[in-house]
Amino acid sequence: MSDCEIRTREPGPDGTVAWPDRSMVEAAAERIRPHVVETPLERFSAIDDMLGCELLLKGEHRQAGGAFKARGACNAVFSLDEAQASRGVATHSSGNHAAALARAASLRGIPAHVVMPRDAARPKREATARWGARIIDCEATMESRIETLDAVMAETGARLVHPYEDTQVMAGQGTVALELLPALRESDCVLVPLGGGGLISGMSLFLAEARPGLRIIGVEPAGADDALRSLESGVLTPVRPDTIADGLRATIGRSNLAIVRRHVDQVVTVSDAAIREAMRLLWQLAGQVVEPSGAVTLAALLEGRVKPEGRAVGVVTGGNVDRARFPFLAETPL
Repeated sequence: MSDCEIRTREPGPDGTVAWPDRSMVEAAAERIRPHVVETPLERFSAIDDMLGCELLLKGEHRQAGGAFKARGACNAVFSLDEAQASRGVATHSSGNHAAALARAASLRGIPAHVVMPRDAARPKREATARWGARIIDCEATMESRIETLDAVMAETGARLVHPYEDTQVMAGQGTVALELLPALRESDCVLVPLGGGGLISGMSLFLAEARPGLRIIGVEPAGADDALRSLESGVLTPVRPDTIADGLRATIGRSNLAIVRRHVDQVVTVSDAAIREAMRLLWQLAGQVVEPSGAVTLAALLEGRVKPEGRAVGVVTGGNVDRARFPFLAETPL
């Protein structure tokens, strides 16, 4: 575990960051209610007909800031006491967490320091700057991110809000599952994009208590399959990511891997071609502009990586795609 990881409560069962429980997710929902929206759960008959199953899509691309990351960032920022908050917050992120933390800090009126790799997607960099965060560039490696962030925290005294290995972040992301709960049936399977693991951790921990027996499936790009490799090998196995799904290039956290091992039924991978096709279908058949990371759950069904016995519920995580590149991606055939 890196030096920049924090523990917001007692360590969890794996000895790293504490695992949030159902009560923490419910508390997070109340805390962030003024700052996020309850996103829709939608069904599109044209997509159902193509897949031969009933698919419900949880549209987090319609969330404040364009992604589910607003939930975890707001929960982490607004759970800080005044003394902690006064020193500001810091993180490293190549995408949606950067903008989400910048927004949450702006809403609370505190500084935000964000370490971003120089090759971060333009819309996400611009959104981070638009919310007034201080952006510190680094090289596109995890080592450079951590080294730069350590220097920023030493300089500012800011509180780390890790993108995924943070108790309050996981609890905030778990509110996606809380909103889904009334619609979920025991026969359903829930497909969740998997990168660093904050979203699937919060959701699976909540659903393990609220809807035990529900099938939960993590979906990651084949070019960033560190979670699947880590589960198969039994140890954290980083890879050099090579995928259009920039939001899923992070190596899964140690705490998140332990949660996935215990509470997620299956992890599958999808090709970039299938991700492009899923983006195209969501655009053409549902009128939805979705970033590559948000399209992986539909991609898993298109490639037959998941064959739901009941109804499939797919989480669409974000819509912050570079519009200049979107038509090219969308028109690329499967």
